[in-house]
Amino acid sequence: MVRVNFGGFVPLSTVDWHGRSVCTVFLRGCPIRCSYCHNRGIISGLDERDTEEIIGMVRDARLLISGVVFSGGEPTFQPEALKEVARAARSSGLVVGVQTNGIFPEVLAGLVREGLVDRIALDIKAGWGRYESLVQVNVAEKVKESLEICKTAAASGSLPECEVVVTLFRGYEHEAASISAETGDLVLVLQQGVVPGTEPLTVEELRAVADGLDKPVRIRTRDSGEEWYEGHRCRRSSSERKR
Repeated sequence: MVRVNFGGFVPLSTVDWHGRSVCTVFLRGCPIRCSYCHNRGIISGLDERDTEEIIGMVRDARLLISGVVFSGGEPTFQPEALKEVARAARSSGLVVGVQTNGIFPEVLAGLVREGLVDRIALDIKAGWGRYESLVQVNVAEKVKESLEICKTAAASGSLPECEVVVTLFRGYEHEAASISAETGDLVLVLQQGVVPGTEPLTVEELRAVADGLDKPVRIRTRDSGEEWYEGHRCRRSSSERKR
């Protein structure tokens, strides 16, 4: 049995996996520090539990859910605990999702290799040149490696679902294009960044960013939730193909 630094548990969530009802397990701890982190209270601290206790929480929620999502903190920061609970979820007939910042690519590769993950939400926080100043650690190469793992696994069918989440703040809208160019066929999410003292981008402004990309995207905002947006260029290309 593995010990886990526990961050919290939500027995029923309809927002952590698009189209599914899931439970969400939060694992405490994260080695990077984002100024806008919405789970700041669990990026440090200690609440040690046996994994069997967490597995019990997941099993108790089974009647209401079809999957479990691991979030944080950074869930891949505790790879053995993550894998043990994921294996138990699998044995209970649940699908498994992981929300990650991608700084431990070897853990993601192991999850894919063992067939323990059905969905990865990879958070790319900025353009590569701005990573170190934003998160206070030079991890851009690790995140690039995680992105390649996700692209390869998705293309081979060993990762059924994957999305790249880009949290956009006013003044950095231009970074979406360079990130989008590297994500290939993975689903791209443009997420509204919210920090005190800065006016967040509106839905209309995020749509304008999406209009400059070559792919449909999901747009996610605090007030309006999530929408699938094809963008002007995608719609124009589609209409041209129909002629």
